[in-house]
Amino acid sequence: MAATIRYASKKTGGSSKNLGGKSPGKRYGIKKLEGQYVHAGNIIGTQRQFRWHPGAHVGLGKNKCLYALEEGTVRYTKEVYVPNPSSPEGTDLVTQLPKGAVLYKTFVHVVPAKPVGTFKLVAML
Repeated sequence: MAATIRYASKKTGGSSKNLGGKSPGKRYGIKKLEGQYVHAGNIIGTQRQFRWHPGAHVGLGKNKCLYALEEGTVRYTKEVYVPNPSSPEGTDLVTQLPKGAVLYKTFVHVVPAKPVGTFKLVAML
């Protein structure tokens, strides 16, 4: 007696299309929040485009990351941004804005901590 074997007429498996979007996240964003204490060299935030701008005692890395130049407390401020009309990107930006519009940018500052328990003469150096 001969046994017949049946095979699937269609192969199983999904489509090989739409494989994008499965890469892991790059962990961009704020690392230190408002009021947190940072030491010199600590990374405050990482970004791909300019979302936060360096303020007082904050440095800007090659990859636009913000880091503390002194130890102290982190502060965020929104400040009015007036583009320079003589620069090419400044003229484009001014012409695109409606009349009377105000641009605000977020700046990150580090308020330095005063050293405790030192002589005044040492602090004056």
